[in-house]
Amino acid sequence: MCEFFSFCTDPEGHGGKRYYFNWEQRQSIKEPDSHSGICEHYELYEDKCNKYEFNPLTRKFVIDQINSEIDDRAQAHDWVERLDFKNIIEPLIIKPIVIPFDIDPPEITDEILDLLHEMDSVWASVMDSVWDSVRASVRASARDSVWASVMDSVRASVMDSVRASVMDSVWDSVRASVRDSVWAYISSFFDIEYDHDFSSAVKLWEMGLVASFNGTTRRLHSKNGIVYEEEE
Repeated sequence: MCEFFSFCTDPEGHGGKRYYFNWEQRQSIKEPDSHSGICEHYELYEDKCNKYEFNPLTRKFVIDQINSEIDDRAQAHDWVERLDFKNIIEPLIIKPIVIPFDIDPPEITDEILDLLHEMDSVWASVMDSVWDSVRASVRASARDSVWASVMDSVRASVMDSVRASVMDSVWDSVRASVRDSVWAYISSFFDIEYDHDFSSAVKLWEMGLVASFNGTTRRLHSKNGIVYEEEE
């Protein structure tokens, strides 16, 4: 299966030109990251085209196929590294993926506690709101690839680290809100309008703090375990 972002080159027939679908084209093309679809749309001879994929968040460059006698992988890699992805997925925000438990957490201040309290109004709606908004704004191929990139990088490490820092009875009650913190962070990769403001969760995350709330107790988790806890 072709992944976001896919592009082709035809070095024998069209020199250094790259073929792909931009943001405007993606609004009407069913599978905008299909190499075969790209070749068909641009009337290229597929068996002579080189096929590549690139994930702009992880910077992973994949050589799918070298079909041409001319191997232009180095030139293709250099080109896609410099590509402005606003022209490909307009709402996509390109930034490094932050793993909060790789960061030394700050001292807990009143400003940090204000961010924690701001999250009370959005806990129950994070996952549905983020998913519905992104689904309505970004085509599946790019959306799912971004989702997978962030999820694969952060979900397991965050969930496992929080679980290791609390008792099983606590974990059962905070698991859903920790998952919601992950979803809130994912929202920061798309410049779209959400039903709720998730910026407080994102700010905490990027400080190295993951919030949780089980209906009675608010907590802040870090690489050092629970660094703050308060009862409702």
